[in-house]
Amino acid sequence: MAKQYDVLFRLLLIGDSGVGKTCLLCRFTDNEFHSSHISTIGVDFKMKTIEVDGIKVRIQIWDTAGQERYQTITKQYYRRAQGIFLVYDISSERSYQHIMKWVSDVDEYAPEGVQKILIGNKADEEQKRQVGREQGQQLAKEYGMDFYETSACTNLNIKESFTRLTELVLQAHRKELDGVRTRASKELALAELEEDESKPEGPGNSSKTCWC
Repeated sequence: MAKQYDVLFRLLLIGDSGVGKTCLLCRFTDNEFHSSHISTIGVDFKMKTIEVDGIKVRIQIWDTAGQERYQTITKQYYRRAQGIFLVYDISSERSYQHIMKWVSDVDEYAPEGVQKILIGNKADEEQKRQVGREQGQQLAKEYGMDFYETSACTNLNIKESFTRLTELVLQAHRKELDGVRTRASKELALAELEEDESKPEGPGNSSKTCWC
């Protein structure tokens, strides 16, 4: 029986309430979009497995509430994140200005070396735009982050942004990644040698790496 994934890690979605974090998550994991807005209470998460550079990556994506009253709860999840999306709404100048506060929280509570991407969401609402694309690019440059404008409604840059953050996390864990590849190569060679034998499979978790 083939293993379901090689590595497991956590991504985190943070930003003001109403910027579309839950919609981004649902579009990526379930390819669904719900126009009605229901605020996340505390923290929710979904799982998805993708393949990047031959590595099966199991992603646990945490969706955090943006309201101030949940900040004590959500900040606890920063510590175990390997990648973080900082999300604002292009039709809300206020949510864009608050990115500085969210970056400050990441610097204080997230582990050193956590990978970050800036997201300008709701790109389909061009007629309501308050934040120019150039502003987003400049802010991302100042903080040393990649930048994407996305739309959960039209599926713009959803797969691209999640895949990119996954790539950044894998690159940051190059040593562990090389270990996964070495094990995978050995398993393949062993399978070829024993392809005609009926041999019980070893412990299911022996070839998985978790960076939680």
